[in-house]
Amino acid sequence: MRRYAEYKDSEIEWIGKIPMQWEIRRFKNLMHSHQVGAWGDEPQEDENDRICIRVADFDFDRLTVSSDAYTIRNYTSSQIAKLTLVIGDILIEKSGGGEKMPVGRVAMFDKDFPALYANFLEAIRPMDSVDSRYLGYVFASAYHSGINRKYYNQTTGIQNLNLTGYICERIMVPTSTEQTNIAFYLDRRTSEIDGVLADLRSQAEMLERYKRELITNTITHGLNNFAIRKDSGVDWIGEVPSHWNVTKMKWMFEIVKRIYGKEDRDVLSITQRGLKIKDLESNDGQLAESYAKYQVVNVNDFAMNSMDLLTGWVDCSPFEGVTSPDYRVFRFHPSKLQCHNYYKYLFQMCYKNRIFYRLGQGVSNLGRWRLQADQFLNMQLPQPPVQEQEEIATYLDGKTAQVEGLIADINEQIVKLKQYRQIVIHNAVTGKIKVTEG
Repeated sequence: MRRYAEYKDSEIEWIGKIPMQWEIRRFKNLMHSHQVGAWGDEPQEDENDRICIRVADFDFDRLTVSSDAYTIRNYTSSQIAKLTLVIGDILIEKSGGGEKMPVGRVAMFDKDFPALYANFLEAIRPMDSVDSRYLGYVFASAYHSGINRKYYNQTTGIQNLNLTGYICERIMVPTSTEQTNIAFYLDRRTSEIDGVLADLRSQAEMLERYKRELITNTITHGLNNFAIRKDSGVDWIGEVPSHWNVTKMKWMFEIVKRIYGKEDRDVLSITQRGLKIKDLESNDGQLAESYAKYQVVNVNDFAMNSMDLLTGWVDCSPFEGVTSPDYRVFRFHPSKLQCHNYYKYLFQMCYKNRIFYRLGQGVSNLGRWRLQADQFLNMQLPQPPVQEQEEIATYLDGKTAQVEGLIADINEQIVKLKQYRQIVIHNAVTGKIKVTEG
């Protein structure tokens, strides 16, 4: 790793020492202009329809814009003249963000199609003498160093960035040639890192797919691959071992709704990670004025979000508590006790494989797609002997734990590699390493 011959103190904490010949200037001194975007109107299928870039189109890791389905909006001629992006513009998130990713993220526009940008964004156009990619990498490094946190406020759940203040921050400025060399170097190095990240994500996705298929096959076909099978008569179940039963939900389960009437129990939320005890002191998420009208959930009761079959979930409760009266709580009939863990796997598979979704109803399948109680209770389910249910659940506990351990290791590698990517960018743009050519 090459370094410059001499360094000086930049007197800027997040930058540290910089090469002796580099200048200290402000973001705004390198900008030709900055302009807030507009949302436009509904598309009219005329010459004023344009792609509208949104924060949702940002590829945050690659610092660029990428989408499978760009939004089309209609703009006035003056808006088109004023807000059309050119290659080299830097888009910065002016409103939005959240606890884990605060407002101020950036993307470099490098597309050859005409596009405008939404009102939650601001476009920065660097001066002709500035390498726009270098400046984009500097903005990214400043963001990961937390400089943006000094310039946002949050009053209504949305963070707003004070860009006027932010662009007054001082930064380091190498020569034009060095800027271009650094930008080329970072294009190449980050592309290499992105390739490794893509491979890791692919591995994690393959393992997730394997786990899903493993659960589906084991839940519906059992552990004995050589067992004689019969047609279940249900398309999503397929063939089952000949000694299994196929029965309706209502013959094994009952829906229960018991309003608790007091507020001395834990409040339970249904999340994609299962039932969780809600932290009422944190003010995170939606909080009710009173939980007295919430319904009882006992240990081994099942609870599901039957109002949202796209992003909802179901779990078998390890807790005593209460949950929203809008959720569905159900349990085995006292005389029909089965293996709770087996049916937890089965019901969660019904979410993953969209089995519940197929039976749902609603105004829009992109909104609240609900599973009505009668459809739910008349679902047909596989019913192996209880001992076999327990064997299947124990087997899946072990196998899924192994797979999830592998996925966790991969995700840890991804986190560390992203951190390394940030270090590579920071070291290059601040002169900690000397880049002689791209």
